Amino acid sequence: MKKSNIKEFLLDIFFPRFCLGCNKEGTYLCGDCKAVLDISENQYCLCDKNPLRIPSNENKGKCQKCSGKALAGLYSALPYKEKPLTRKLIHFFKYEPFLAKDLSQTLAELIIDHLRLLGKNLGSLKENSILIPVPADIKKTKRRGYNPPEALAKKLSEKLGIPCVFGNLMKIKKTLPQMELPKEAREQNLKNAFAIKNPAEFNGKKVFLIDDVYTTGSTMEECAKVLRLAGAKEVWGMVIARG
Repeated sequence: MKKSNIKEFLLDIFFPRFCLGCNKEGTYLCGDCKAVLDISENQYCLCDKNPLRIPSNENKGKCQKCSGKALAGLYSALPYKEKPLTRKLIHFFKYEPFLAKDLSQTLAELIIDHLRLLGKNLGSLKENSILIPVPADIKKTKRRGYNPPEALAKKLSEKLGIPCVFGNLMKIKKTLPQMELPKEAREQNLKNAFAIKNPAEFNGKKVFLIDDVYTTGSTMEECAKVLRLAGAKEVWGMVIARG
């Protein structure tokens, strides 16, 4: 038995997993509770209010109103506020008791199910593409022991076969917590907060930015601006839930 398998076997014995929806032992999200989540089979534009549904036969992710954004579009598996279980999964992914390393596979599968429901050819997503986790605050990462978007990106990389780039897109400015600020202040808070070490790595690439929740989109938009300036061909968001 491989060391990784032995470790998982021992963890399952001493720290058994329980479904966060119904408390059934064996997994953090059982099949019955997953079915209740209603994974989205639609894609919506980037508008904050009343986003428009994007027809499945189109390759664009924006409507006329949000066409000026640097972000090309967004893939979001779940609506954040619709189900208490969605909020619970996100909470345990980001906050104590810090289950991200275990939950990342479950949550990555939700995103992949969303892509399949959209009718996306997962093989074609690989073409000239890379995954990048949204950079996290260094202090928060040290406190948690991991960066949730990075843990999610690693699992998506394994399942989609798309290479993941770490450490090139960096957060270089201390910012206030976004959730405490109104939209206008969020945009100013993130201005010049991100930088790139090696622009050549992104030149001509289709980039998928990975995060847990998309709310106003300020963080992803600022990252997308920096990546486009570095030469990225397109930058798409990919998240577990949309607020």
